[in-house]
Amino acid sequence: MLSLTALACTSAGKTDPQIWRPSMEASGRSPGPVKNLGPFDSFSDALKATCPLILSKPNATVVHLQDKDPALALRVSTEYCAWLYYTPAHKYELSMLSDQKEPGGSLQGATSCLIPPDVDDPRYPPDSIQYIFLLHNHPFASELSERDIYLAAAMSHAHALVAEAGDRKIPFAVIAFFTHSKDAQNPTCDGFYQYIPATSEMLKWLKTGDFWHRVKAGRVQWLGPTKFILTND
Repeated sequence: MLSLTALACTSAGKTDPQIWRPSMEASGRSPGPVKNLGPFDSFSDALKATCPLILSKPNATVVHLQDKDPALALRVSTEYCAWLYYTPAHKYELSMLSDQKEPGGSLQGATSCLIPPDVDDPRYPPDSIQYIFLLHNHPFASELSERDIYLAAAMSHAHALVAEAGDRKIPFAVIAFFTHSKDAQNPTCDGFYQYIPATSEMLKWLKTGDFWHRVKAGRVQWLGPTKFILTND
């Protein structure tokens, strides 16, 4: 199981106003809300806006490089992660994005982003924020990884398995956006993978025109605190 301390980010310069790379002296919370996006009345509206935003960031997709130069694709691939949270103003907000890579990730044949477990939105008390989804992209359009599942478990222990959003109850989930487009400059948002710890469901959402349809991708069966298997039921 990933410890929450392993999610701390290290310092680096920033040029994109929507990306946050905290210093070691930072509070350990992701600033919110992100600039120039939101707020949203529903989490579905937030997902529709966040998917193209994240996929538009540099090297958020490397599908176009996979066949030509897989080593380069792995080296430059970048994950961006952010929190979608619900506020006392009854709005859904996105935190700033983190593109901080996990140390040694590319050496293990994968890339991932690190993000603190909490959001710092100075407008609201910390305990008034409800954590809805942990969002990120998969540069290779791959399925959810073991790390995603462990991360979801860790974050669901840090927050509620089911968030209270007004009169709605929303199960916490980790979501990974993807595109199959080989146009790196204008990638389409083709769908996302979703893991819901409260129900153990693995889902794949695909976009066709303006509509999304859901496909069951399996179920996570935990055999112990640090071991699980994927089933097809």
